Amino acid sequence: MASSLTKDSARPGTPGSEKTFFGHPRGLATLFMTEMWERFSYYGMRALLPLYLVAPGGLHLPAGTATAIYSVYVSLVYLLTMPGGWFGDRVWGPRKTVAIAGGIIMLGHLTLALPSSGTFYAGLGLVAIGSGLLKANISTMVGHLYDGPDDPRRDGGFTVFYMGINLGAFAAPLIIGTIGESVDWHLGFALAALGMALGLVQFLIGSRNLAERSSVVPTPLSGEEKASTLRKAAIWAGIAVVFYAIAGFSGHYTLNWILVPLTLLGVIIPTMVLVRIKRDKDLDHAEQSKMSAYVWFFLAAAVFWMIYDQGGSTLSIFADSSAENSVFGWGFPVSWYQSVNPVLIMALAPVFAWFWLALNRRGKEPSTIVKFGSGLVLVGASFFLFLAPLSIAEGGHKAAALWLVAIYFTQTVGELLLSPVGLSVTTKMAPAKYASQMMGVWFLAVTAGDATTGLLSIAGVDLNKTGIVALEATLAVLAGGAVWMYRKKVKELMGDVR
Repeated sequence: MASSLTKDSARPGTPGSEKTFFGHPRGLATLFMTEMWERFSYYGMRALLPLYLVAPGGLHLPAGTATAIYSVYVSLVYLLTMPGGWFGDRVWGPRKTVAIAGGIIMLGHLTLALPSSGTFYAGLGLVAIGSGLLKANISTMVGHLYDGPDDPRRDGGFTVFYMGINLGAFAAPLIIGTIGESVDWHLGFALAALGMALGLVQFLIGSRNLAERSSVVPTPLSGEEKASTLRKAAIWAGIAVVFYAIAGFSGHYTLNWILVPLTLLGVIIPTMVLVRIKRDKDLDHAEQSKMSAYVWFFLAAAVFWMIYDQGGSTLSIFADSSAENSVFGWGFPVSWYQSVNPVLIMALAPVFAWFWLALNRRGKEPSTIVKFGSGLVLVGASFFLFLAPLSIAEGGHKAAALWLVAIYFTQTVGELLLSPVGLSVTTKMAPAKYASQMMGVWFLAVTAGDATTGLLSIAGVDLNKTGIVALEATLAVLAGGAVWMYRKKVKELMGDVR
């Protein structure tokens, strides 16, 4: 990546003489590489996770339990972005928070690499905590590199940064997945730790190129607030320790004692956050109206992510047991399916950007609501497609790999319609009072969707059965249709936001 750094021939100190990264501040290279390696470790481990959970050489759990664990883990990562942002804003500042987060993630992957089921869940917890801390703060530091929201390089900078995410996500299953499945599961997890270590070293070496404000704690806690926060944290930690000690020593403890509370939190906390903002009497009429409209988007997004994130659990477990994982006679590891989405994102995102711009010039670009509804319909259509390989498998045959590729392709197109629009509409509709918190609220839609999947799995619902897949597909299509049918009402609630 160093070869892409260029230096103006002018003498140091003159405008334009600083080193750049593809024409952007040099600090972007640091954040690009840090995020790329962090995503490499995260998506590599995530590709292995459901397969390791069901494998005879792994934990050998039932598919339903594996799906529940996977869903709870993913929902926890996104749930923890809110306290992660709080730590960056009030305790350590973004730069220190990211450095600490990288260390926690690396420790978590190393813990997963230990050949012991007893430490496995502790490792998952550490990776989730570290990911929540990092995810909430590294994007903030990208913004710090630019001269305010009107800097013409800002959008391009975020585009380059998100390319790092997809590069890491694409390479991880091919490398970590292959080693984990073909050589040793724990060696695969150790490779994820190595990836995060490389990212952390890159971050510490290149941090001198970051903006000074990334080291600043924007709204530090007062002494009284620190004492109160520590006291409350100690009380809740003590309650948890006592509760689980009693459950353990009495012989009643099972995995569900952890999974059920976490899945319930994944549904309850997003609901509480939305209700709290909606009921805030400080919001004026226009802001209240926009929040009413935002609830529509939030619920629709939760349905979308509930289905979409099963690409890493339900579909992966199906591929492991019931698919012919080969193309023209050439076999490949199941985890490689997880590279399909990021490579499609990198290929299709520029096409979509061009397409919307072309339609906009002609005054024919679809509205935010139409894009959102279309994304929901497509993710529903992907599960209608899933019915075909399920039927083939029920007939005693192996389903072709291209069926799964078609499902991932349909979901990716749906993601490109819904996810960027969701991020944009979140920033546009955020009440001034909650401007910095609303991105965390958007991530809570992912939490709610994955927590719902977790609850279904814990309740014993087999997500690889034709009936439940058809039901989920129908729910998504109906939700997309409802968004489209009520588009005029939602537009009125959105006020001046388009």
